Amino acid sequence: MKTSLKAPIVAVNFKAFSESTGKKGILLAKICDEVAKETGISIIVVPQTTEIRKIVETVEIPVFAQHIDAVAPGSYTGHITAESVLEAGASGTLINHSECRMQIADIEAVVSKCKKAGLMSLVCTNNLPVSLACSLLKPDFVAIEPPELIGGDISVTTADPDIVKNTVVAIKNVNRDVRVLCGAGVKDGKDLTMAIKLGTEGVLLASGIVKAKDPKKALLELVGRR
Repeated sequence: MKTSLKAPIVAVNFKAFSESTGKKGILLAKICDEVAKETGISIIVVPQTTEIRKIVETVEIPVFAQHIDAVAPGSYTGHITAESVLEAGASGTLINHSECRMQIADIEAVVSKCKKAGLMSLVCTNNLPVSLACSLLKPDFVAIEPPELIGGDISVTTADPDIVKNTVVAIKNVNRDVRVLCGAGVKDGKDLTMAIKLGTEGVLLASGIVKAKDPKKALLELVGRR
């Protein structure tokens, strides 16, 4: 699975939007699957935990969880384990999204659990020092997302291209195996093109696709099909 994800990579975070809940989430995942097949672009869908199994049964593209807790199976009511996500059919997970922040010790624990379970790990970071620290934990991906730009109208590639470029350079200097994505405000093909020019392998985005009036059109425009 890891080797099949070739740049540019587009990870679509469904969050907990009403537009991506239940049947709407399944439909959105199908749209992402169709676009991946039509364009050859590597697309990852990141639905709500309750939707993982059904979406895995519906699409062929990778399905990631939005979060995993740093706990083993046991007496942890309300927690999400790596084992349960794997059993549901997911192939990876987000870790430390800005809307679900974690302590560094817990990030390390979850990355380790992912490695043991055979799950891909995508750690979200908010600045250069955190990105560098997380890259030392050897996740599969680090996604730099300045929180003040998330959900906004200006992409990080326009508002702060230096943080993207500098993050890529810093991470590659300490761990060349970590693949870097960027996110926050990403919406169209120009944003994806700039992300690649700045050295990343793709983008992590949400509302630009999930809340679009025509998600398929928005996704095709993002990956360069008009």
